[in-house]
Amino acid sequence: MPLMFGFAQERRKLLEAELLRVAAELPALGVERAYLTGDLAQERVGPDSELELVLVHSTVEAFHRRPDFFIDHLRPRVGMRLLVYTPQEFEELSETDPVLQRAQQHGSLIYAG
Repeated sequence: MPLMFGFAQERRKLLEAELLRVAAELPALGVERAYLTGDLAQERVGPDSELELVLVHSTVEAFHRRPDFFIDHLRPRVGMRLLVYTPQEFEELSETDPVLQRAQQHGSLIYAG
């Protein structure tokens, strides 16, 4: 496959545009806090980079099913990975869960309600 110069910049533009669109919709979906993580947060966007978010949201759904609600409502236009924690989980795990530690230390807080 030939190498396409400038693709990373185009991918970054797509991810940033989708981030703006999604961030605007999060309050209406009941999100209490949202962190941008992954390649975009680390400024390492490549051809396969996805939009990666850690969300804090009150729910009774099982952990593995929680992203489904957001995927159904947001209808992502790019690849998207979501991890959804309840406020209680976030509070209890923020000091020990490596995902939450990275989100807080190296990610970007994009929404806090």
